[in-house]
Amino acid sequence: MFEALSDRFNTFFNRLRGRGRITEANITEVMKEVRTALLEADVHVEVADRFIENVVTKAIGAEVMNTLHPEQVMVKIVHDELVQLMGPVDSRIPFVSSPPTIILMAGLQGSGKTTTCAKLARYCQGKGKKPLLVAADLKRPAAIDQLEILGQQLGVPVHAERDHQNPVRVCRNGVEQARKILADVVILDTAGRLAIDEELMQEVAKVAQTVQPHQIYLVIDAMTGHDAVNTAKSFNERLELDGVILTKFDSDTRGGAVLSVKQISGKPIKFIGVGEKLDRLEEFHPDRIAGRILGMGDIVSLVEKAQSAQSAAEAAELQRKMEKGQLTLDDFIGQMDKMLKGSSMKELLKMIPGMGRMMGEMDLGIDDADIRRMRAIVESMTPRERKDPRIIDGSRRRRIARGSGAAPDDVSGLVKQFLQARDVTKAMAGMSMRDRMRSLTQFANTAAAGGKIGKIKESTTKKAFRHQRDRRKDRKRRSR
Repeated sequence: MFEALSDRFNTFFNRLRGRGRITEANITEVMKEVRTALLEADVHVEVADRFIENVVTKAIGAEVMNTLHPEQVMVKIVHDELVQLMGPVDSRIPFVSSPPTIILMAGLQGSGKTTTCAKLARYCQGKGKKPLLVAADLKRPAAIDQLEILGQQLGVPVHAERDHQNPVRVCRNGVEQARKILADVVILDTAGRLAIDEELMQEVAKVAQTVQPHQIYLVIDAMTGHDAVNTAKSFNERLELDGVILTKFDSDTRGGAVLSVKQISGKPIKFIGVGEKLDRLEEFHPDRIAGRILGMGDIVSLVEKAQSAQSAAEAAELQRKMEKGQLTLDDFIGQMDKMLKGSSMKELLKMIPGMGRMMGEMDLGIDDADIRRMRAIVESMTPRERKDPRIIDGSRRRRIARGSGAAPDDVSGLVKQFLQARDVTKAMAGMSMRDRMRSLTQFANTAAAGGKIGKIKESTTKKAFRHQRDRRKDRKRRSR
């Protein structure tokens, strides 16, 4: 979503590199280009102007410490201003002490409201809650059927009344049904329209007045740009929204709605939809989004994704294997499947600090088709070969290549890369998270300098991790 905007910011920071200090002349010059980039990203003009003004005010006269460069100071200023632009946000749902918590979902047709209702139910399940979905969208054909199918996929009950065309009655009865079955959360899927009109507003306002929801969320499409911001403002004037859920966040769009919604409507983005699957709803964190925009990665989300992909027992077993250098190709493919889980490899890599910028400067040749080819190669191996790929000789390599439709060289390359990766993970297993990230960054910078990640010499990688190991030993000696 933010690739074009990220490129412009990086160009801006690069132009400051090498300058001795920040001056009004060099800041004003480049901030004009940043303003243009924001407008091209569909950021509201008022928001863009306010952002530029605040950044210039904070930047002029900013002290550049001896340990920092001007572009590093500007990264901090711009990052903080982006966070301020989108926040503050409390992404949690305030569940009431006396259930059920009633959540009303509003929005226009085509925004993904019904699917988002199911995603929110899945999110509540993850919080240990028992949700109930209420099919109160009586205007769109098949809306009830769609919600019932989604409910079946999640194992969530759906309250529907096909004989009635009164959404207020359906919602009221849905809340009563939730109390009978002891549901913790009621999610009301109300009707939308192709555009905002008086009939829509009266209907959803009457539902809100009758059932008195604890939370009202507006579902809007990130791809609609300025219209998304105007929609949020119009709904808030009639409903008093508690937050916005932005869908299609993973789409190839310009992202202006993300930066504009909070400032124009006054209501924060609570969640973002990042894929079609029902578990692809994420809490919105302005600091993480600001990091992605500036190419700083989002390591917190990456760690959370890794933690949610496996149980504590699985993580402990994986840690044990890493420490002993006993990872197998089955472990490798299994962990990759869990981490991807609806994401692309590029999405994951961009969460690593510095990797987004590196991917822009280099052609890493990363393709999800490569992942599928690797899987085919591994699945063509015997259990013994997957456990210890060092036994794969010429005849085994040719057999695996025939079974997977790959070339023998591809099999050799995969085995070699896996064995090198296993050595790296063994070296990193005993590191703290900070040391691991420092090592990853050093590894990424080494790759960038070499031009191609596949051409890094094994000795260079080992030298980097040996340096980290020696530093850890020094710290332990000093602590004694």
